[in-house]
Amino acid sequence: MVAKQFGFKNLDVWQRAVGFAKKVIDLSENLATANKHYRLVEQLESAVASIAQNIAEGKGRRSKKEFIRFLYIARGSLYEAITLLHIFEKKNWISSTQLEDLEAEGFEIASMIKGLINSIYQSGHEK
Repeated sequence: MVAKQFGFKNLDVWQRAVGFAKKVIDLSENLATANKHYRLVEQLESAVASIAQNIAEGKGRRSKKEFIRFLYIARGSLYEAITLLHIFEKKNWISSTQLEDLEAEGFEIASMIKGLINSIYQSGHEK
């Protein structure tokens, strides 16, 4: 019997977003910060997980227009995560090298999301 698979799992951008989330969450578990900032850490973990979640949710929607909307939400979550990482670097909770590496990976994911949006538009998404 062949196991069925969710369509979003075949998307390279979803796979990259899941890997990015794992990397950031792993990093957040070892932050050089006091526990009093747990809300910011939770917000980072939520934002970074939301990237892949929104890609998956959009893929499961009924129309390409809805998929595009969720891809834009995913991109917004990515931007939120990058902003939080900048704050963490300014607070010396992560190093500038860690920030640069994560920002470079985030930029690649943003480019992949943009490419997917463009390909959906070119395939003639319905209104």
